[in-house]
Amino acid sequence: MTGNRLGRTRQTPTASQLGVLDEWRRDYQLTRIPPDAELRGLVERHWVVSWDLPPGERSSVTLLPHPCVNLVFESGRLMIAGVGRERFSYPLAGSGRVFGVKFRPGAFAPFIDRPVSELTDAYLPAEQVWGADAARLARDMAEAGEVDELVALAEAFLRRHWPAPDPNTELVGRLVRVLLRDRSVTKVEDICRRYGISPRSLQRLFRQYVGVSPKWVLRRYRLHEAAARLAEPSPGSWAQVAAELGYFDQAHFINDFTAAVGLTPAQYAAACAQGRAPLPA
Repeated sequence: MTGNRLGRTRQTPTASQLGVLDEWRRDYQLTRIPPDAELRGLVERHWVVSWDLPPGERSSVTLLPHPCVNLVFESGRLMIAGVGRERFSYPLAGSGRVFGVKFRPGAFAPFIDRPVSELTDAYLPAEQVWGADAARLARDMAEAGEVDELVALAEAFLRRHWPAPDPNTELVGRLVRVLLRDRSVTKVEDICRRYGISPRSLQRLFRQYVGVSPKWVLRRYRLHEAAARLAEPSPGSWAQVAAELGYFDQAHFINDFTAAVGLTPAQYAAACAQGRAPLPA
């Protein structure tokens, strides 16, 4: 594979490192690993969650997912995790490790021949996309000892299956970066005006490439930031946080945050300050 096959997709982040709702906990370790430079046009990062709990002790890690498809290796299985629209808690017991490849939003679409929206909220065997080669990768990963071996195996696999350049993937990447970083964008119409795209065309593009709507992506990124702000030692009032993130209706912010996180902003800030995790599963 050559660098030209990656097209001109900028290699700046299209997903933050936010979204873990109980990072104050110390009974697991989350490691993020940048991909090889050749792969950064489509791959955001690799990640590993590892834990080693005393006998009889149980825990969990609670996540508010990004608008990203992940390739996940756990318990000897290689799975494709579509964009998850709801928070979820992964149970932890004994010792173990989960390894994943996080694709950039919209960047998994070139690997498949159907809309990414068909994978939304789905968790399916990787063989459904890559056949027997995915099963071989799972067997090789099961024998790997160190994390760098898992990374090398995953990257070699992706190189073998690297898709042809897709200009829409690059476009989606630009749009998602704006949704992630530009605080002047408070609604989807702002993106439409800036890029000269009709709302219907933008919806169709995101359904095909991302798997969720642009409004969902914008809201999720703002809720990630809200949770991170409320977890700070001196977060300020939740009303101030809401206003800074573009919520002009405080009731709307409370409803969105509570639905996503399972606690009101005030309850979540208190839970973070006390270093406990009363998060609903």
